[in-house]
Amino acid sequence: MRDLPSRIIVFFRRNWYLAIIGLLILLWLAGRYRESPLLFWQFIVDGLRLGFVYALIALGYTMVYGIVRLINFAHGDVFMVGSYTAYFATTRYQWGFLPAMALAVGVCAFLGVVIERVAYKPLRDAPRIAALITAIGVSFFLEYFTALDFVFTPNFINYTPLPLKITTWEVRGITFSNIMLLIIAVTTACLVLLWYIVYRTKLGKAMRAVAWDKETALLMGINVDLVITSTFAIGSGLAGIGGMLYVLAYPQIRTFLGVMPGLKAFIAAVFGGIGSIPGALIGSLVIGMVEMLAQGYLSSPMRDAIVFSVLIIVLLYRPTGLFGEAAREKA
Repeated sequence: MRDLPSRIIVFFRRNWYLAIIGLLILLWLAGRYRESPLLFWQFIVDGLRLGFVYALIALGYTMVYGIVRLINFAHGDVFMVGSYTAYFATTRYQWGFLPAMALAVGVCAFLGVVIERVAYKPLRDAPRIAALITAIGVSFFLEYFTALDFVFTPNFINYTPLPLKITTWEVRGITFSNIMLLIIAVTTACLVLLWYIVYRTKLGKAMRAVAWDKETALLMGINVDLVITSTFAIGSGLAGIGGMLYVLAYPQIRTFLGVMPGLKAFIAAVFGGIGSIPGALIGSLVIGMVEMLAQGYLSSPMRDAIVFSVLIIVLLYRPTGLFGEAAREKA
């Protein structure tokens, strides 16, 4: 089997026009770098901060897809619920940062389980299009139901869940902040914990077995329903943490908060190889940097256009992503 660099070379030989476009983009970025190296690296640093938040959402997408082959489009709205949970915990009840994060994890995990049990489990053996349409319906329901005055509110709320003064410092002209370091530290801890659960626990072994062959896993005595429910709970809990971290960097929440981050995290999961945990992380970091470079050198609307263009290109030329595997066909 060819290694990744060899496969990349073969790919660009077969799709030479993409190689030319990629070369032109690299030359254009090199020109921007020569104009202002510090500005270029600042965009990279800001993109990494955003990418680590996307990673927490993308992991939920990739875990659910890896086991039940379902794109849970309501996942971004679970992310939004995590932001509101942290808001009410820290403002109305005066909870600290860690207790509020724990509450966001618990609420989002419970919401993920409810969504799986009510909306997805009855359609587990139905055609995939039925589950996909249901996922979109659940997403719209959460967005508009939470916009009601007696639930959350349709208004924008300026809010940061951390009663901590933002401290910035420069390293060779590049600005860093304590918020960025906190986001990276929390996300890294979550990734390490997830890796431990998936590869070092009995539940993780069951998850991998169900992802490989659900029917055989059932015959071997694995409780498939419990494994699927646990996967939704873990993925939704990570989205809750992501929602709280997102408003640290962008302190404003609304009921449609999860739409664009959710879609971009999905693009990151597809780019890295949906179903692959390392792919979700690397894809998220790449998408975060691409978005910030596009925003900095072009415009804010163009960053979304470019990110979605990445999705189109990946689906056309590498639908399994960087680390994804081709789907296994069963007799």
